[in-house]
Amino acid sequence: MLSCNSCNKFNFEPRSKHILHRISKILHYMHTYDTVSQAVNGLKKRGYVIDFNLEKDSITCRQTPISLSPSEFEIAEVYRFEGNSDPADEAIVYAIESKHGHKGVLVNGFGISSSEVGDEMIKKLSVHYE
Repeated sequence: MLSCNSCNKFNFEPRSKHILHRISKILHYMHTYDTVSQAVNGLKKRGYVIDFNLEKDSITCRQTPISLSPSEFEIAEVYRFEGNSDPADEAIVYAIESKHGHKGVLVNGFGISSSEVGDEMIKKLSVHYE
């Protein structure tokens, strides 16, 4: 039987209490942002300091020699912003963590096309929306 001492104030079954406690912990650590710049600044404050750029088969940092193929990084967080009146305001902000310990931010407009980016990269970046 699972138990969670901090959930005993509710009259739920022990397993339900534990699940609710785990969900509340996850929600506590989730961040919400109203704008792209707030998301980028918030991620930078939390250690995502590298500015990544999207290339055909990799993400790169122009200030450093870092270049990561899709198999070398994971997407830790995703924030999607839709422009209310101007489609140019639409963007996706990715928090990126490499297998080498690098943490950074990738900002990309909507509408990745296969002519601009390789299939493996499209699959990696779109996995969070399926």
